[in-house]
Amino acid sequence: MIDLHSVTEFMLLGLTQDPLKQKMVFVIFLIFYMGTVVGNTLIIVTIKFSRTLGSPMYFFLFYLSFADSCFSTSTAPRLIVDAISKKSIISYNECITQVFALHLFGCMEIFVLILMAVDRYVAICKPLRYPVIMSRQVCVILIVLAWIGSFIHSTAQIVLALRLPFCGPNLIDHYCCDLQPLLKLACMDTYMINLLLVSNSGAICSSSFVLLMISYFVILHSLRNHSAEGRKKALSTCTSHIIVVILFFGPCIFIYARPPTTFPMDKMVAVFYTIGTPFLNPLIYTLRNAEVKNAMKKLWHVKIMTE
Repeated sequence: MIDLHSVTEFMLLGLTQDPLKQKMVFVIFLIFYMGTVVGNTLIIVTIKFSRTLGSPMYFFLFYLSFADSCFSTSTAPRLIVDAISKKSIISYNECITQVFALHLFGCMEIFVLILMAVDRYVAICKPLRYPVIMSRQVCVILIVLAWIGSFIHSTAQIVLALRLPFCGPNLIDHYCCDLQPLLKLACMDTYMINLLLVSNSGAICSSSFVLLMISYFVILHSLRNHSAEGRKKALSTCTSHIIVVILFFGPCIFIYARPPTTFPMDKMVAVFYTIGTPFLNPLIYTLRNAEVKNAMKKLWHVKIMTE
């Protein structure tokens, strides 16, 4: 009889097999990853210790930056190390763990982006009730629910992954473990599992994107009744949020909300939303947000002066 679980490790083919290009991948993504960690850590520390950034928007931005750092860490270090390794081997257990981490923090980022949109909607459309609706207690409850929802989603992915029998090829044409490349190696009919994947990850990405776009359209439409200064400030904040939403959800929908087909560009698209977006988010939120920039200047100025 054939052992349906004979594969105990996989080999990741990475982004390229060309030695020169692998060195370029190492340098480029090491810079990207270091920038992601430093940028998001800077935002986390600034929000944590700044007295001027105590509003719900920055409470949620704190968790977005945390999710970004963890999301990038779930894939980038291995991509960087594998670029200079002779063999990119990952064990079955490590592969499953990476799938779990990737979906846990990716889903958390989606939920936090939704909470940030809700916060902006209440702040702009219901300003008088904003302090009551978006109290600190409510924000904490929403974040806890977001973590629970993310955990349930990632657990569902693991359940699907554990049902896949591997008895032959172990070459993953990707730089990380995810359900799509694993489905190609499974020695079974994966039509139903792929259908569940689309109805889970694909539905979350697509429905969340539509919901976010509708909410920001309503917000921007309601700005007509605000003063010029109020419109300018709200528009600046919402523009930053919309840019982040498009950059994250565009590639996410392309990867997860489609039939079981693969394209040559899949790996580069995945790189953009797993490594590129977490790198760009701190730049978008700091360069376009005067409050964050001023808080950073004050905080680090005080740190330098005290030292």
